[in-house]
Amino acid sequence: MARPEQALLLEPQHELKFRVAILSSFFTGPFSDVVTTNLKLSNPTDRNVCFKVKTTAPRRYCVRPNSGIIDAGTSINVSVMLQPFDYDPNEKSKHKFMVQSMLAPPDMTDMEGVWKEAKPEDLMDSKLRCVFEMPVENEKTHDMESNKMMSSSLLKSESSSLQTKSMSSTLDDGEVKKIMEECKRLQMEAQRLREENKQIREDDGLRMRKSNMMSSQHSPVSMKKEEGLSARTVALIMLFFVVGVIVGKLVL
Repeated sequence: MARPEQALLLEPQHELKFRVAILSSFFTGPFSDVVTTNLKLSNPTDRNVCFKVKTTAPRRYCVRPNSGIIDAGTSINVSVMLQPFDYDPNEKSKHKFMVQSMLAPPDMTDMEGVWKEAKPEDLMDSKLRCVFEMPVENEKTHDMESNKMMSSSLLKSESSSLQTKSMSSTLDDGEVKKIMEECKRLQMEAQRLREENKQIREDDGLRMRKSNMMSSQHSPVSMKKEEGLSARTVALIMLFFVVGVIVGKLVL
């Protein structure tokens, strides 16, 4: 006997996509962080529906909630979290999910008991396969966004440079005249300082020449005085020598 058609509406209907973040894949490899996708279950019937979410790789996923009751006319969001693992391309075909459901009895008190006592013809199921979107696809999108950001920054820099040029070109004649006068005043001040420095050097040279001339005029006089003193000293010595000879002869 064929199973009844699924009473719940699934969104998405056939695939659960797990998209890897570009930064995580670039630094530490794919699926190094938890990747979450959402599964929406809606109950369009007029009865409450029990559901269970099962997977062929229970160690790879964390499902919250993985079972429960959906009231008539309401919906619920199921978070499917892929846990970090070493990705194997050959393993992706083994990851599948199944949403199993059945109409809840009116007087249900124990949901686990109802599942155990359920007949195969009462169960409804829908299967979904897992799709892993690898970093290569995300890198293209990331590169496009980076190019857009770079182009926008270049446009901003060009516009700012154009604004600067336009601001500089808007200087009026009065400001230009003030700047020219200030430059001329500074040039005149520099010329005056150069002339003062030159005059100081000339005055210092003149004083040095005068002092040299005065020292050269005094030197011959002192030499003559020294020569006169030395001659007198020799004469006195000779005089004392002669006197001493004469005195010595008289004593003898």
